Amino acid sequence: MKVFTGVEELREAVGSHLGYSDWHTITQEQVNTFAEATGDHQWIHTDPERAAAGPFGTTIAHGYLTLSLVPKLVWDLYRVDGVSMSVNYGAERLRFPAPVPVGSRVRAGVELLSLEPGGGGYRLTARVTVEREGGAKPVCVVDSVSVLVP
Repeated sequence: MKVFTGVEELREAVGSHLGYSDWHTITQEQVNTFAEATGDHQWIHTDPERAAAGPFGTTIAHGYLTLSLVPKLVWDLYRVDGVSMSVNYGAERLRFPAPVPVGSRVRAGVELLSLEPGGGGYRLTARVTVEREGGAKPVCVVDSVSVLVP
């Protein structure tokens, strides 16, 4: 894990790729729990028998489940000391180029794009690219915006 000792050290890393998080396995239980939380019970996510005959050959994770893993995956990769908190501010761009079959392992790569004053602290934009082990395309690409509060 990369530890930045403060905002100034983080600023020096803008423009760099920080590396990759640990791998995380997507389970059917996780997908079902997400479906319960969101009310999205579409069969491609929650019905393994029907999904086996569907377009992906198995159930797949919700795109927004994949997106919801971004904080966990990013926190595996780096942290910034010397701030009281970091809050999600939004996203500049979001795409789901490929599905995530249940049982897949995913990880995130992080590139720091910018760090500017704003939002009561410093607004950090990072391109997070989530990839599936063995996949030809990323499964999620988001320019995630956070506010780091001193």
